[in-house]
Amino acid sequence: MATPTLLTTHAKERGTYVVTVAFTDEDGNAEDIKTLVWTLTDLDGNIINSRENVNVATPGASEDIVLSGADLATNGEDKTLELTVEATYDSALGSDLPLHGSCRFVVDDLKADVS
Repeated sequence: MATPTLLTTHAKERGTYVVTVAFTDEDGNAEDIKTLVWTLTDLDGNIINSRENVNVATPGASEDIVLSGADLATNGEDKTLELTVEATYDSALGSDLPLHGSCRFVVDDLKADVS
């Protein structure tokens, strides 16, 4: 099992956070993909804000996945979320070849400490 990429830029609670996913072929060239879905979970695998198998209607070689508001809610502490993407593409090696990847990022809780 591949280790998810750890993104170093943190999201802010209930703000907006953009994850850009880019796809390349076996030779490292940009590759348009045929299908793309993404899912947002916590580290226990719980789906966040009903973001499961979100379909991107016309995916290209690069897509911006925009997370905001309830996607980035916290419960009084920082938390780590995982974004998983699944795609298919065609190449000289075959048709409808699968791609699967994920990344993790921290959502900073912005609740002020009033103690």
